[in-house]
Formats: sequence, structure tokens, C-alpha cells
Amino acid sequence: MHNRIQIFDTTLRDGEQVPGCGLTKTKKLEIAKSLEALGVDVIEAGFPISSPGDFESVRLLSKEIKNATVCGLSRAVKKDIECAAEALKGAARPRIHTGLGTSDQHVLTKLKMTHAQVIEKAKECVSFAKNFVDDVEFYAEDAGRTDNAFLAQVVEAAIAAGATVVNIPDTTGFCMPEVYGAKIKYLIDNVKNIDQAIISAHCHNDLGLATANSIAAIRNGARQIECTINGIGERAGNTSLEEVVMIMKKHEWLGFETGINTKHLYPISRMVSETMCMPVQPNKAIVGANAFSHSSGIHQDGVIKNKDNYEIIDPYEVGVNKSSIILTARSGRAALNFRLAEVGIVLSKDELEEAYKEFLVLADEINIVEDDDLKHLARKFNNVAVK
Repeated sequence: MHNRIQIFDTTLRDGEQVPGCGLTKTKKLEIAKSLEALGVDVIEAGFPISSPGDFESVRLLSKEIKNATVCGLSRAVKKDIECAAEALKGAARPRIHTGLGTSDQHVLTKLKMTHAQVIEKAKECVSFAKNFVDDVEFYAEDAGRTDNAFLAQVVEAAIAAGATVVNIPDTTGFCMPEVYGAKIKYLIDNVKNIDQAIISAHCHNDLGLATANSIAAIRNGARQIECTINGIGERAGNTSLEEVVMIMKKHEWLGFETGINTKHLYPISRMVSETMCMPVQPNKAIVGANAFSHSSGIHQDGVIKNKDNYEIIDPYEVGVNKSSIILTARSGRAALNFRLAEVGIVLSKDELEEAYKEFLVLADEINIVEDDDLKHLARKFNNVAVK
């Protein structure tokens, strides 16, 4: 029996907060439609009170998206909540996401409130949001740096007020996986009404631990992961959707499943990258240009003989057409012969040996040897058919 993990995508809210990544409402709708086709459970469409454009985007998505929950963010402020509720009118599955900071850092220096006031405010914002929608998610901002005993009090109060989801953000990406996992387990063990809500993990990548922390969270009882396509987001970014989804798929022993159609991962990665002008680093896990490329001779030989030697993911699983054997000065004879065959060139053993020597000289000069270069190389040999 596998546990179903809800995938909450915040590409259009947290992801769009990256400088230079602002989207028109039309572009937001295009991405939202692709997210719906991908199979995400929740689309965080924006922060309605923040701007008229965000309000209109949330309203448009609420009308157009039918299969996923559409979520609007708000602070623990009545005006914010009312604005979110208005924007979400017409949504098939509306959710208001509201909350406030709970760490001493936030409570004392930003909010300038007492702990008792924070608990009261948590109850108040959730109760108010419940007047508009049944599905209310409460976030305890900077939960990663919040004392567990106090966090449990806040979470218990929010659930008592009607929260259906409680979000435990590692807002600054500070937690180690074992610490964040233990925090989730502490809530499971110490919040008496925790069975009435889903625990959600919202992790940032400041120390490169967002994916590891999200997996630690679900292994300790969380049942929703908040993430973005390509891991875009504030500062160093958010948990990468494609990474957590493929970890769960490849490690079936974990006992988790999602509703994601993984064959859409690469296409939506490219779409988000191009639409939001955010290049994907070539060595990015799952969707980077080099994720299924092999240029080392030892690796190439192993992949040609059996892909499982160096690929734990079949490229087709994530929507990539095929693996790439990239010819460089580090490539061996097996890779050269393989690529020659791909362009219809068959050489004898002796011809291949001679071609390989010339190939190495060429590769040192131009770095990457392409198909046209191979065809030009092959013309030096008699009786070789070149397509």
C-alpha cells in the first residue's frame, strides 16, 4: 500500500518572485494548464493582494483550472484573506493559504508580538478564511527555526480553527534533513488533532538541502510537498518538483506515489525556463541538458553495452527522446563507432583505428564533434556510404 503524496506547485507564486521572472496572466495560464496536465494536485496561482495583476491572474486561473486545487496566498490579515477569497471565486477547488511567522527571529524582530499573540492570530486568520472556503492551509513561516514545542502549539491552534493543511516551511533553507524530519515527527507525536490535517513541507535551497529535507519530511509523516519546476524561487530557490517526484518513483521501497505524469517533466521544464527567462544549468538533475549525456569514454562504452550501467532513469520516463553520446577528446573507439553507425557509416576495424586517430586530432581542435564533422571525416575512406 503506497502513501499518496500531494504535489503543491508554487512556480507561479514563489517561483515568480525571482527578479526578472514576472509573467503576464496569459503566460501564467499557459503554465497552469501544463501543470494541470502534469498532474499536480495544487497550483498556487499567486498572492492576490500584492498587485492588481496577481489578483487577475488568480481569478483567471480559478475560472480555467478544473482538475487541480487553485490556491491564493495571504498574510494573516483580514484584507488579504478577503482579497484572496474574491480572486478565488469560481474555482472548482479553491484554497486560501494564510499564516504568519513563528520563529523567535520573526516573532520578536519582524512581527514584534508575543507568543500568545501569535497563537491567537493563527486561530483568527484560519477562522476568518473558513468563512470563504472549506480548504484552508496555514503556514508557520520560518518553522525550520521555530522551537518545536511552540510550533506544536501554533499548529494545534490552527487545526482547531479549521486548517485542513499545515505548512511547515524551512523558509531560510537552514535545516539539516534529520532535524527537519524530526520536526515533522515531533508534530505527528505531540499535536493531538494532527490527524485532522495534512502536514506540508515547503523547503528552500539555501544550503542545497531542499530536496533532501522534503524527502525527510514525507518519511516522517508529511503528505504534501511544496515545490517548483526547475527548483526556481526566492534566493537559491525551492524544492525541485522533478527531483522529489523521481526520487519517489525510483525508490519504490519508500512506499510513496504521486499523480504526476513524469513524461511531461522535461517539456514543462523547458517551457518554464523559456517563459520565465530562467536558464536551467546543464548539470541540473533530471532536466538539465547533460542529465542524459555521456562524454567520457568509459561511460560511453558502458552505456552502449547496457544503459543501466550509468543511467538510473530511462530518458523516456521524463520526456527526453534519448540519451546522447557526446563525442569529445575523452571519447573512445566504441563511442565513435556507435555515432558513425547512427549516421549510416560502417568502417572496418582497421579503418576505424585510422579514423579514431584523426578524430582525436579533430576533437582537440573543436572540442565537440558533430554529425557533419563525422561525415566529413568518413569521406577520406573508400567505399563508405555516407547518408
